[in-house]
Amino acid sequence: MKAVCDLYRETPVLHEAGTHVISTDEKSGIQALERKHPTQPMRPGRIERQEFEYLRHGTLCLIANFEVATGRVVSPSIGPTRTEADFAAHLERLLETDPEGAWIFVADGLNTHVSESLVRLVADRCGLDLPLGEKRKDGILYSMETRRAFLADSSHRIRFVYTPKHCSWLNQVEIWFSILARRLLKRASFTSLVELEQRLRAFIDYFNRTMAKPFKWTFAGRPLCC
Repeated sequence: MKAVCDLYRETPVLHEAGTHVISTDEKSGIQALERKHPTQPMRPGRIERQEFEYLRHGTLCLIANFEVATGRVVSPSIGPTRTEADFAAHLERLLETDPEGAWIFVADGLNTHVSESLVRLVADRCGLDLPLGEKRKDGILYSMETRRAFLADSSHRIRFVYTPKHCSWLNQVEIWFSILARRLLKRASFTSLVELEQRLRAFIDYFNRTMAKPFKWTFAGRPLCC
């Protein structure tokens, strides 16, 4: 916990030096629910009334990057799945925005965040000519633990800082997901997956233009109980 909080405290200095500090995660299973009947607006003496029956049009997954120094959401990916390949492709697109820059990602310990694809991507982008071994056999790729140690290596230009188990709340993008849920998803109605994606992207653009600012992070990483 302290390592994550120390990174947040150091982010303004790192940002000035050109290092990107990105809090990243997936919000999966975002449902395109269409209310069967229109919402009845407020009237004098009567609250807004929302139809409780709905039609399902499927789900999407949003992979978001919250830039800790600015509070902006950058280069989001929206699609039907959140596989190892999806996450690696998502980060590759983000890295293309500054191919030679330094990047630090805050992420939880989900298997797709410590994958073989991610190790190969980081090794390639950092120009590391290392024997990576083979998954479940030997070398850096042997296990989740060995891959995680490689990805968290502080000597790399691209590296990860992982939240402890059961502490994904330390990841600032989770705060932004709660804003998204309250401001857009909670009372919305979507007629299709296409409309859901359009409104997700429109909300991200609106958030970046009018609401984005760094979160005031006060937790210092000390244990919350004895």
